[in-house]
Amino acid sequence: MKKPNWRADPSEIAALVAARHGDPFALLGPHQTAEGVAIRAFVPGAGRVAVETPRGESVAALERVHPDGFFEGLTPLEARAAYRLAASNSEAQWRFVDPYAFPPFLGAMDDHLLVEGAHLKLYERLGAQVVTHAGVEGTNFAVWAPNAKRVSVVGDFNQWDGRRAQMRKRVDSGIWEIFLPGVGVGAVYKYEIVGRHGNLLPLKADPLGFEAELRPSTASVVASNAPYEWGDERHMRARAERDPRRAPMSIYEAHLPSWRKGESGRFLTYDELADLLIPYVAGLGFTHIELLPINEHPLDASWGYQPIGLFAPTRRHGEAQGFKRFVDRAHQAGLGVVLDWVPAHFPTDEHGLAQFDGGPLYEHPDPRRGFHPDWNTAIYDYGRREVANFLIANALYWLDRFHIDALRVDAVASMLYLDYSRTPGEWTPNPDGSNDNRDAVAFLQRFNTLVYERRHGAMTIAEESTAWAGVTRPVYTSGLGFGFKWNMGWMNDTLRYMSSDPVYRKWRHNELAFGLLYAFAENFVLPLSHDEVVHGKGSIVSKMPGDEWRRFAGARAYYGFMWGHPGKKLLFMGQEFGQTREWDYASELDWGLLDHAPHRGLHDFVRDLNRLYRGHEALHARDC
Repeated sequence: MKKPNWRADPSEIAALVAARHGDPFALLGPHQTAEGVAIRAFVPGAGRVAVETPRGESVAALERVHPDGFFEGLTPLEARAAYRLAASNSEAQWRFVDPYAFPPFLGAMDDHLLVEGAHLKLYERLGAQVVTHAGVEGTNFAVWAPNAKRVSVVGDFNQWDGRRAQMRKRVDSGIWEIFLPGVGVGAVYKYEIVGRHGNLLPLKADPLGFEAELRPSTASVVASNAPYEWGDERHMRARAERDPRRAPMSIYEAHLPSWRKGESGRFLTYDELADLLIPYVAGLGFTHIELLPINEHPLDASWGYQPIGLFAPTRRHGEAQGFKRFVDRAHQAGLGVVLDWVPAHFPTDEHGLAQFDGGPLYEHPDPRRGFHPDWNTAIYDYGRREVANFLIANALYWLDRFHIDALRVDAVASMLYLDYSRTPGEWTPNPDGSNDNRDAVAFLQRFNTLVYERRHGAMTIAEESTAWAGVTRPVYTSGLGFGFKWNMGWMNDTLRYMSSDPVYRKWRHNELAFGLLYAFAENFVLPLSHDEVVHGKGSIVSKMPGDEWRRFAGARAYYGFMWGHPGKKLLFMGQEFGQTREWDYASELDWGLLDHAPHRGLHDFVRDLNRLYRGHEALHARDC
């Protein structure tokens, strides 16, 4: 007997049940046939499945045609009529809206912009977007995995079963998407991916996940996209009108997990940090607070510099809305917020971006350009438009959604040179034999251009440790386009001078003076950062020679010299009161030291320096 035309092919059913079907939307959901609208559903564990109207009126019973839970049947419905499915077995009954009944949430413009590398608001379309789609509330999941053979979203809502929410592939861009009715804020999820070679990969967190679980858990979390009521209008308006090169900039650099801790060593929440850290920094007269990376990262010991979730504020301090409140309160207290941003490398943890769809995708395919020997991490493929788009959209995301005032770009030197930390034979030169990474240069130029073009008053700062010319020159003059650059040469020279015994300093005055020869070659920030007080280097005070009195006198003299020298200022937390031991990310600062006169005196001296610096235009207005 001939099989009716509306019936699914058994081979397609078998492929779907095995989660190896290339186009699940072509099989599941409603389909217009010559005999009527056929509805097919995959409901593991169900003994019976019926089609109902949204009001609960029974329309048709579906036939179970595969023991794993594949059902199909003809219905009297119109082609685009709304319906839901009622499933039951011997133990339970449940109803749900069929995710395969919905048209795509994304459109052709999303495909075009991503492929062109011009989707600057990628964060409004990809990731987990809580939306009302075709009149139904739920979450649309979308992820870029162009080489995958199958992608499913899995979570508690479908028993982490990769067969239940197999996604639709948008062939023009390689984006996979599915709308899941009823899934809302707080849902925990990952992507299950069958790679280019047909192998099942480790579950992946969402590259555009807006929240994540607290480590050691690694899943993404559906975040609220409810509008936030900002109270920083005055700050944002003043920022847009200010030229930061002509304004005072004194930055307090902080690592949130170790600035202070709660009882039993717990992490403080973003709101608790706003209560304590913001008034402390503002009271010392700093103009900005710089945060070591708060992007989600798996390892505490990386200090955030090996991020997994570029779009997610770390869960260590709470949910994303809490970080918005932190920034808002900083702005209302007169503080700008600088965020450390890491586009130079990413960790190879199996739940992250590495080998995302079964092979190199975000990383450069040539390990001589796609692997970092210093940190055992992957390096982004800056020449691939979709990857550059991902990074630039992330930068704009923090400026847009969180009102961040500046991005300090970490490890720029490692991006600029093809032979950075590599010996001959470990890197590939340009055709002319040169060692400049032209893809990275073009990426940084476009990044800076877009930040200054689209976010008035926002700044970019480069941590660049070489003599690369034009880091803070405009892009139209072939510069990189950064607003400011850390002056690593000044820091190294002056710390060598200050750490030497005074009896020898008369032969070393050039280490203090040399910085003035190039002080105006770039727009400089003078950094005494976290890197100078770790890995056996000791604290700033401990670098000074002599007894306690001389060490603190040396620190005061050094800070006075720094605040009077051309260039913006940056001081890492703890150095304002003379922390005597070097920084330890696992424990809070030694706040009890403020009970002792030398430490309290240095603390007050830094406050007075900031007051003097901000109050006298000659100290800050023409220092670039």
